[in-house]
Amino acid sequence: MRQYSPIEQRLLNDFQHGLPLSPTPFADIASELGVYETTVLENLKRLQTEGVISRIGAVFRPNRVGASTLAAMMVPEQDLETVAAIVNDFAEVNHNYERNHRFNLWFVVVANDEESLQATLQEIESRSGIKVMDLPMEQDYFIDLGFKMQWT
Repeated sequence: MRQYSPIEQRLLNDFQHGLPLSPTPFADIASELGVYETTVLENLKRLQTEGVISRIGAVFRPNRVGASTLAAMMVPEQDLETVAAIVNDFAEVNHNYERNHRFNLWFVVVANDEESLQATLQEIESRSGIKVMDLPMEQDYFIDLGFKMQWT
């Protein structure tokens, strides 16, 4: 198992919430950690390249800024990787995952507005040749996905 440096541990644990709202958030983090901004950026890039983290940025309540939806597709097993790659090519898709279900590819799409959202879903259908089921949120439930990392 990979050992994480003290800087990596702090980045992964201490900044799950409260990314500084400033023109220089990474410099602010660096100042708090007592390192250079380039050190913070290099460590975050490495963690992202390794797949430890997928993105760094704000998380907004759904549909408060722009439009979003959960979507699902029934993809033939032999085409799953190809279709997942097509879906991942869209900047509007912030994650997707496989499920053990007839609707086996699920993803979240976020766009500037409802029109752009629907255009993205239609383009995914067009490129993949597979119908996309749009599952807009009816009621939101806040789930805090941050958690204290345990380093052994």
